[in-house]
Amino acid sequence: MPEPPIASCRIGGMSNSPVIDRYFLEHRAKVLDVAAFLDRIDRAGEDAGDFRLAALRQCIEVLLEDEPGRAERVLRVLSDPSSEPIERAGTKGATGACPPED
Repeated sequence: MPEPPIASCRIGGMSNSPVIDRYFLEHRAKVLDVAAFLDRIDRAGEDAGDFRLAALRQCIEVLLEDEPGRAERVLRVLSDPSSEPIERAGTKGATGACPPED
């Protein structure tokens, strides 16, 4: 079932996009979650060059680019670029980002 259309509202003489009207608050919360996560890392003093944090920072740089296709580029940052299967997994769970090769 298609989503119902959202009426565009006018604030200060400017027309807001229906996409912004619908999704801004949801994504505002996600940005605040990332900011809070980075603050916790700072307070813990545990950055130590963790590859996952480096990948997250690289993703943030991608988000700031002014070109379409950001979701694909972020996914590429977080994805394992290898095409050959590994013989044995080093951990039981996923890490969410590709660790650097040893």
